[in-house]
Amino acid sequence: MEPILKIDRLTKHFRLHTQGGTQIPVFDGLALELFPGESAAVCGPSGVGKSTLLRLIYGNYRIGGGRIHLRHRGTVVDLADAPAHLILDVRRWSVGYVSQFLRVIPRVPTLDIVMEPLLQRGTAPAEARQRARVLLEQLRIPPRLWPLSPTTFSGGEQQRVNIARGFAAFFPLMLLDEPTASLDPANRQTVLDLIAAARRRGAATLSIFHDPADREATTSRAIALAAA
Repeated sequence: MEPILKIDRLTKHFRLHTQGGTQIPVFDGLALELFPGESAAVCGPSGVGKSTLLRLIYGNYRIGGGRIHLRHRGTVVDLADAPAHLILDVRRWSVGYVSQFLRVIPRVPTLDIVMEPLLQRGTAPAEARQRARVLLEQLRIPPRLWPLSPTTFSGGEQQRVNIARGFAAFFPLMLLDEPTASLDPANRQTVLDLIAAARRRGAATLSIFHDPADREATTSRAIALAAA
């Protein structure tokens, strides 16, 4: 079996231009592989670069050095030097990302936000709407909130909308940055069930969990990061 993700000699430093160009090292030669259906947890103390790793894979940060090879629509692409249009195509079809914070355009209804990943793929609006409704019901977002923008929701409600959008479409690789944080036990279990269902369909997940019990229940191995 070929890996869905292969990282080789990944290097990343942040340069603080307001402090004389001081460099903060994050990764220096990181390597890992992730296979379809596998669920790995990124572990390590705060500030070691767990969220940075997910953002590098998703293309939010520029890579300093090394390679990030991803299987994308029948071929292998190197995200280290992929052009912007390819990164957008990867995000549409191959890599889903649930961040810690919901970032949306104000005044866009919650139902439309959850439908968006499906509509971007050309899914029929009725089908996309039904999938969004099912997920919002699973995550206990009441129908009276669906026509409203989630920008005024509570932190937990916003996170559940974020999760619904992240799982609306199937992605071969899911990046999950503390998906169960700020959730009550019932909704945490729902998220764990969504992750398990995605894995049964063959998705690989790379996750960060604040709660050790959630991490152990969901992941098949740990990837320990140390300070560079």
